[in-house]
Amino acid sequence: MKNTARIYVSGHRGLVGSAIVRELENQGYTNLILRTSRELDLRRQERVEEFFAAEKPEYVFLAAAKVGGILANNTYPAEFIYDNLMIEANTIKAAHKYGVRKLLFLGSSCIYPKFAPQPIKEEYLLTGELEPTNEPYAIAKITGIKLCSAFNRQYGSNFLSVMPTNLYGPNDNFDLETSHVLPALIKKFHVAKVQAKPEVVLWGTGKPLREFLHVDDLARATVYLMQNCDNKDVGEFVNIGTGTDLSILELAGIIRRVVGYEGSLVFDATKPDGTPRKLLDVSRAKKLGWEAKIGLEDGIRSVYQWALENKVLDNGDGSIRPSESCRISVGRFLDV
Repeated sequence: MKNTARIYVSGHRGLVGSAIVRELENQGYTNLILRTSRELDLRRQERVEEFFAAEKPEYVFLAAAKVGGILANNTYPAEFIYDNLMIEANTIKAAHKYGVRKLLFLGSSCIYPKFAPQPIKEEYLLTGELEPTNEPYAIAKITGIKLCSAFNRQYGSNFLSVMPTNLYGPNDNFDLETSHVLPALIKKFHVAKVQAKPEVVLWGTGKPLREFLHVDDLARATVYLMQNCDNKDVGEFVNIGTGTDLSILELAGIIRRVVGYEGSLVFDATKPDGTPRKLLDVSRAKKLGWEAKIGLEDGIRSVYQWALENKVLDNGDGSIRPSESCRISVGRFLDV
């Protein structure tokens, strides 16, 4: 992948896409093709094909998606499955039709069965029932994997798929209705600190175990794979994570310490926990030559500082102000 190659990064203003752009620019890539979801609606096949025909990208990072936490997935299942199916199907088909040399599809670790053996190996895909709260999103992402695999098998395409664990980092979504657990906890503790609230109430029991990866580590992984690996090296897909996990209670403790909140922590056990444990086996990624570098507490500290500097948590008096960069409206893309 030469530094002058035409590289399309979809979802470039979202959590993953923006990190990939930063990594590419840091490595000296100078010919990036970027479009917002308003400029190019990837759910519309005709528009996608017009774009590929005109721009002729050589490499594609498929990072655009509709994403959210348990509440968003439960509330808007139709949008989560339809939008993601359209985004990936249109992009992957156009990449084949217009001769893209290599495409990398970003999936999600929620593709695995709810009670998969731990740590989760790539071959555990489709061996059990999915977690019901995010099943539509998971089915869409599984379809993306199978689309890439089918084009590779039938047409000899060079499409890669990676399955990252739970992500966090700059440009994350901090809206409490649609965000994932880590940014939601950062916001809850920060607002409680600013407003001097005596306690913070969190969903579930605090017992589920989760793995968290800084998005800059994921960006390094995606660029490394595009530079050094073909689909025959990766297999159908490869897990990207840290290989370590912790409980939501332990995560809350780290975030409370980083934010500096001194009130009480209460868990509402009437709310769903989701999957009991989700830890990825990352041995395949390590064999390919990549592993995570950013420690969790250091990563959370840097993200909290970013959120303060970009005023995505509050406006200084404790009232909540949504960030335009997070684009939290459910009717629009929540670009990964």
